[in-house]
Amino acid sequence: MPDRYDALVLVSFGGPEGPDDVIPFLQNVTRGRDVPPERLAVVARQYERFGGVSPINGQNRALLAAIERELAAHGPALRLYWGNRNWTPYLADAVAAMRDDGVERALAFVTSAYSSYSSCRQYLEDIERARQAVGPGAPVVEKLRAYFDHPGFVEAHAANLAAAMAKAPAGYRTEVVCTAHSLPVSMAGASNYVAQLQETARLVVERGAPGVPYHLAYQSRSGPPGRPWLEPDVNDVLAERRGAGVETVVVSPIGFVSDHIEVVYDLDVLARDRAADLGLTFVRAATPGTAAPFVAMVGELVRERTDPDAVPRTLSPRCAAIACGASGCCAPG
Repeated sequence: MPDRYDALVLVSFGGPEGPDDVIPFLQNVTRGRDVPPERLAVVARQYERFGGVSPINGQNRALLAAIERELAAHGPALRLYWGNRNWTPYLADAVAAMRDDGVERALAFVTSAYSSYSSCRQYLEDIERARQAVGPGAPVVEKLRAYFDHPGFVEAHAANLAAAMAKAPAGYRTEVVCTAHSLPVSMAGASNYVAQLQETARLVVERGAPGVPYHLAYQSRSGPPGRPWLEPDVNDVLAERRGAGVETVVVSPIGFVSDHIEVVYDLDVLARDRAADLGLTFVRAATPGTAAPFVAMVGELVRERTDPDAVPRTLSPRCAAIACGASGCCAPG
C-alpha cells in the first residue's frame, strides 16, 4: 500500500519581485562560486529591463492555485505549501510551516521536468538542508519523479507549439528549435539530461508540428569560458539555419515549466534580436504555466504515490529516468 501523506510542497528556483531584491537574489544564486560583484551587476541589468521582477514567482502562485483546484476535484486532500531555493518564500520556511501544522509526511513537486544535478539532486539536497535547519519534528519530504515524458507535460508544450506554428507566416520555410538550459558537459554526462531532452523534443514536435524539421539547442550558458558546456547555443543554431535557407524559426522552450528571466530575456530579447539581425522571422511558443494538461499531470504524479490503483503514465518507457535519490543519480560532475 502507498504511504500516507499529509501535504504537497511546490519547490522552485525563486526570483526577485522588485529592484531591491535583485542583487540579494543573485548573491543567493551564486553563493560559494566566487562570482565577482561586477558580474552580478551585469546580470542585474537583465532584471532591470523587467522592473526587477522575474515572472517565476507570479507563475508559481498561479500554479499553486491551479493545483489546489485539481486536488480538490480529484484528490487526494493535501495541505499545500510553497518553498524556493533562492528567494522568498524559502523552502526552510515552508518546511517549518509544515512542522508547525503537524505535517509528518509530504510530497514535493519540483518545477523541473528533467534529471540532472541542478534540476534533480540539488533539489533533494535543498530539501534535506531545509529539514536539518528546521530540526526535530521536520516532516519527511519525498520528491515526485521526473516528468519529461509524461503526457501532460508533452501535451502542454505540443499545444503551445501548435499555437506558435499558427502564427508563423504561411509559405515560408519554417523550422522548430527546441531549447533547454545549458549545463556543464561534466554535469550533463552524469545524468540522463540530454537523452531526456532529445526524447521530449521528438515527442513535442511529433504532436505540435508533425513533419516540421526541428533542432535541439541550449541557452543561458554561464560560468568560466574555459569550462565546456552543452552546445549548440540557440543563437548559433539560428545563424546556421538562416545559412541553410530557413526563413522562420519557431522556438519551443521545452526545458522550462514556466517563464522566467532565462525565457523572457535570453529568448524574447537576445535570441529574438539575433534572429532579426539574421533576417529570420522569430516566433516563441509559450511555456506550460497553468495549462490544463500540465496541472492535471501534477495531480496524477501525486496519485501515483497515494493511490494503490494508479498506473503511472509515460510516453517513452525505453528512456525512463533514473529514480530520484538512486545511488549515483545526477552527480554534480
